[in-house]
Amino acid sequence: MESAAAERCDCDNSNDNGSSSQSQPSTCMQKFRLYETRSNFYMIGRDKSRTYWRVLKIDRLDPSELNIGEDSTTYSESECSELLRRIHEGNISTGGLKFVTICYGIVGFIKFLGPYYMLIITKRKQIGSIRGHNVYAVSKSEMIPVPSSTVNSNIADSKDENRYKKLLCTVDLTKDFFFSYSYHVMRSLQKNMCNNEPGQVLYETMFVWNEFLTRGIRNHLQNTLWTVALVYGFFKQATLSVAGRDFKLTLIARRSRHYAGTRYLKRGVNEKGRVANDVETEQIVFEDVPDGLPAEITSIVQNRGSIPLFWSQETSRLNLKPDIILSKKDKNFEATRLHFENLVKRYGNPIIILNLIKTQEKKPRESILRQEFANAIDVINKDLSEENRLRFLHWDLHKHSRSKATNVLLLLSKVAAYALMLTGFFYCRVTSTLRPEEFMSWPSFENVNGIDMSPQRYRNNVTDDTYRLERNCSEYNNGTNGNHSLKPPSFQSGVLRTNCIDCLDRTNVAQYAYGLAALGHQLHAIGIRDTPKIDLNDPLADNLMGFYERMGDTLAHQYGGSAAHNKIFSERRGQWRAATQSQEFFRTLQRYYSNAYMDAEKQDAINVFLGYFQPQAGKPALWELGSDQHYRGRNGETIVDEDGRSFFKRSFSDGNILRQTGSPMPAAQDKQENFTNSTMPDRSQGSNVLSESSPDISTCESDMSYSRYTPSMPRRQLFGDVQRDRYLETGQIFFSGHGDGVNCSNFVDLDWLSSSGNSCEDEPYERSSLLQSSPRLSSENVVNGVLGETTPFTSEYGSSMKGVQQRGTGEFHHSFAQWVNDGDVLSH
Repeated sequence: MESAAAERCDCDNSNDNGSSSQSQPSTCMQKFRLYETRSNFYMIGRDKSRTYWRVLKIDRLDPSELNIGEDSTTYSESECSELLRRIHEGNISTGGLKFVTICYGIVGFIKFLGPYYMLIITKRKQIGSIRGHNVYAVSKSEMIPVPSSTVNSNIADSKDENRYKKLLCTVDLTKDFFFSYSYHVMRSLQKNMCNNEPGQVLYETMFVWNEFLTRGIRNHLQNTLWTVALVYGFFKQATLSVAGRDFKLTLIARRSRHYAGTRYLKRGVNEKGRVANDVETEQIVFEDVPDGLPAEITSIVQNRGSIPLFWSQETSRLNLKPDIILSKKDKNFEATRLHFENLVKRYGNPIIILNLIKTQEKKPRESILRQEFANAIDVINKDLSEENRLRFLHWDLHKHSRSKATNVLLLLSKVAAYALMLTGFFYCRVTSTLRPEEFMSWPSFENVNGIDMSPQRYRNNVTDDTYRLERNCSEYNNGTNGNHSLKPPSFQSGVLRTNCIDCLDRTNVAQYAYGLAALGHQLHAIGIRDTPKIDLNDPLADNLMGFYERMGDTLAHQYGGSAAHNKIFSERRGQWRAATQSQEFFRTLQRYYSNAYMDAEKQDAINVFLGYFQPQAGKPALWELGSDQHYRGRNGETIVDEDGRSFFKRSFSDGNILRQTGSPMPAAQDKQENFTNSTMPDRSQGSNVLSESSPDISTCESDMSYSRYTPSMPRRQLFGDVQRDRYLETGQIFFSGHGDGVNCSNFVDLDWLSSSGNSCEDEPYERSSLLQSSPRLSSENVVNGVLGETTPFTSEYGSSMKGVQQRGTGEFHHSFAQWVNDGDVLSH
């Protein structure tokens, strides 16, 4: 029985956000010491400066319930030591107070069939810092039973209990998990600077993987002082230099916990609009200046995710390319609509889709998904206003990369530059640290339904908050460095969403091209480069390629079981072709083995970690179930959560797509109306190697040209031989190719795109002066993905449409000149 002195550690479960009886600073605890008595765990937490000490008590006598209390007092170091001494003296008869371990945060609590277990981080390593806020990776973790060894439990050492513990431990927290105590690393820089959410809300966002594990302690304490929010994906930071000026380049990939899993077990979309392999990638750039000085900082966000249709593949030990099964149950594409509605809430408009899957195959597989995806986009766009329609480019990367005359990276860079003009990127000037009290109040895309997002109201918000940020920057600089002219902050609105079939190999190449286009503008915005273009031969391009290659390998291991197929990157470096082929073949076999023999257990571990399966006594064990789709919760209810999805019949064959028909899903009329009427801000945020993504490419480069005007197109069916009765009302769709192998887009002219990509000769790279001088373009100058008629333009097409007509056909692709002169359809 603990003494009355020990009971001074008074735990109050009702305090809010760690409030105490004494005045305390707004801070975070970063180091903890765990002690135990026979009846309690005591965790002592302190801040980095050792001035702020708190005590957490965890009951060890009840094996079936989680009883946690937090002392409401803020202690000094000497006061905390005195408290521990008194606790020890009060428990001498039962062994006293014993030190267990140093730790760096609680990952969470979990219960299988027996007692609760506490997961803690016992070693960490710093992997980066974002303007004074350190980011850490987990080096070592432990799972500690909460009940004392004196508390009898008939299940604690049972066979099934031990198997669940072993299964959970296969989720290796030392691989690709990262966290920060003082920076919300689960959110983009723009969201952190523009919307300061409390910790409880942030834990419920899609990129916090231990949301379920921390739910119990967060509900008990109503704060997040003792836990760390783990993000799963990729984090890499390095210091680079341009002309003697150092800057920090940070690349972050955040993997969604919704509908998470492995390659063949998680495909497509679920009923809630969540897609498999949903990853947000953020590229942050800021100048490496001494502490205490203001700095300019920029970021750009892009997204990858599985094709948002109901489709799947069955893991096969006999077939390297299992059947793709396309379900036709969602005839109205409601789940697809929900997915894009969610993207709009997260990022704003426009949503730009870069679909890289194959359009021509001897035996149709990917191409059928490509056609269905195009149909879905068409149906959704019919219900959207013109300015909010989905922008898309269906472009067969595999086909183009096999052509020796095509420079794939150059073409992708042109698409990336187009997309960048539409979305803009985030830029602002900050003080030495990103302090929460300096964050602005900015409309949150995730909560857009609760905010008046009418155009006038949003413009008022933008004006007020931009003025406030500019004023704060001006006041800070006037007080420290004298009066300086400041560039206004700018914001990203919209996102580029890229996919191939796995969203791994081809997608990673395209994301690198987008990252390279963005890096040039980011460095230009913060004054490190005079021009916003980075040539493919520039050392910076090679440095960035290393970042994206490493990220691609990491994400591919997580989802696919092997490193990414990086043939395009390898050949660009001049790697010996035979060595590249051997590497690609080995990775294909490694991915096949992982998918066929290891993914089922890996999926089970993910489902337990995320709380999608919760074991119950007397119910079937996880490994006894035939599917990972539906599970039973603690109260016996069926758990589908964000992972929910219907079954469909699967079959083995030589790779054909199987179609399944079914009744359409009920139309979500209210959701559709919200999506249809949503108004978002203009700016706020060739070998035989067995691989689907190891094409031959040309290693030549050339500069890019920009068309300043793209005239409207006559209506045309999306597929050459298929009659369509639905069209976008504007009819502005561009085509390249014939029959089922057509490439098409509603925001970029494909003939223009390919005009400079099929040659190894350099071309003039002429940029808009507006794009050079500011990291964002106003919406008035961007219409349907191209600069409007009022914007001065210079390009290979001449200075005006009249100029194009006067120059004749000799300098252009014949079909383009014929279309300009005669109004015929574009094709080649």
